[in-house]
Amino acid sequence: MASVALGADDVARAFVDAGCEVIRTGSRGLFSIEPLVEVETEGGRIGYGPVGVGDVASVLDGSHANCLGEIASLPFFARQQRFTFARCGIIDPLSLSDYAARDGWKGLNAARAQTPQQVVDAVKASGLRGRGGAGFPTGMKWQTVLDAPANPKYIVCNADEGDSGTFADRMLMEGDPFCLIEGMAIAAHAVGAAHGYIYIRSEYPFAITTMRAAIDASAHLIAPFTLEVREGAGAYVCGEETALLDSIEGKRGQVRAKPPLPAIQGLFGQPTVINNVLSLAAVPFILAEGAEAYAAVGFGRSRGTMPVQLAGNVKHGGLYEIGFGITLGELVSEIGGGTASGRPVRAVQVGGPLGAYFPPSMFHLPFDYEAFTQAGGLIGHAGITVFDEAVDMAHMARFAMEFCAAESCGKCTPCRIGSTRGVEIMDRIIALRTPPRAAPVEAGIALVFGGAGKQKANESHAHQGNLGKALYSRSPDRIDTSLEAQTTLLRDLTDTMKYGSLCALGSFTPYPVLSALDHFPEDFGAPAPVKELRNDLHPRN
Repeated sequence: MASVALGADDVARAFVDAGCEVIRTGSRGLFSIEPLVEVETEGGRIGYGPVGVGDVASVLDGSHANCLGEIASLPFFARQQRFTFARCGIIDPLSLSDYAARDGWKGLNAARAQTPQQVVDAVKASGLRGRGGAGFPTGMKWQTVLDAPANPKYIVCNADEGDSGTFADRMLMEGDPFCLIEGMAIAAHAVGAAHGYIYIRSEYPFAITTMRAAIDASAHLIAPFTLEVREGAGAYVCGEETALLDSIEGKRGQVRAKPPLPAIQGLFGQPTVINNVLSLAAVPFILAEGAEAYAAVGFGRSRGTMPVQLAGNVKHGGLYEIGFGITLGELVSEIGGGTASGRPVRAVQVGGPLGAYFPPSMFHLPFDYEAFTQAGGLIGHAGITVFDEAVDMAHMARFAMEFCAAESCGKCTPCRIGSTRGVEIMDRIIALRTPPRAAPVEAGIALVFGGAGKQKANESHAHQGNLGKALYSRSPDRIDTSLEAQTTLLRDLTDTMKYGSLCALGSFTPYPVLSALDHFPEDFGAPAPVKELRNDLHPRN
């Protein structure tokens, strides 16, 4: 899709018109060289990119200025450890022969030669954890479904990739769909499921078309297991597993209270394995090469590889698959090349729109589930969005609240109401950073920014005093609209959302808000902290 957005369809037609045989592949993952054209020669495939419609002749005679040589030797690709994305950008996505020639179906054949319990044990031994954001051990989830006595059982793939700056699921479905199908067929054998669903958001038309064609082409190979694609309408909350299940069932996508867990009572009330695309697509490698080979890569309790997506204001945006343990600084500065604008990096958000913001002083953090949790963040779907020094972090905190308000399913009060109140508090904080202005009147309540209110703003209050005076009151003179009081109210609100929300949408919204407030207080009208840039990058295992 990224390459098509840059004109790949027109480039492909130009080569066809020139008499060439053109094979469309998925993306290799480095978007700065798209549209990428590789020419098959006796010495191997030679890459050129980016290529325009008028570059056909120079590519064919080898004189094009953007000759890249063998793509795998480029620095961006040479250091990667591609377990899951080994075939992306290399094979014809819908060619069964291409897939089989590069170890396709090897994992499924190995799984079917074992008992279901042996397959589950292999997934456990690999250390694979959910790549959709939760990081829950995949093998434990499968074990629960295997042990459930009820039938039928289902396999559900969560391909509702809604985080801004993420595209790994889409890339895999467009570039190597049989890998996902094979992973789901292995899961079906492991737990005794007969049917599966791939839930893809409607904004991914190429992925939907490719997956349906791949399911039809491989139906005889995965039988008796059967698969179908269900399209989502684009609701962010349907990335939460229980809301997704409701959507598949034809209901409005709303979060279910847990327990019961989906592994016990999921789709249509039956035991259900629900995993992210990257979790399921990692399974064929584990069964084909062995759990030990997968577990040998990684860091701490985070084993295997993670497809990291670099986006935002970054020079080399794209997908980079590497073992856990690489530092955040290496990913942003060395692999991403810093900002596209050339200005210094000020902040990076890790984990999508609900992920925490980290300043360069924290670039020593290893990419690891536990390390990010201890630092007040989360890896999520491994999307990294880069911002330069021009970013206003107070506005980014406001956006997090606004995003939650727009995407909330409305089932629980902390998320539904809290996010709306959060936008209002952020508007007051942003307004208070500027010189005093005329007081707005909302619902008959005057918010005093000057006079007595200004005098109150200079007073020092304890936490509870700030909170009480920051709340709305029928007596305008009792309202403390100081930055201190409003900031206290914001922290109290995020605490309520974090511990009171029914799902991650409401409970994770505090991550971007509090991290922006803690690491960039100067954007909220508070003194800037003294920050020491650390250069002792954490070594990878």
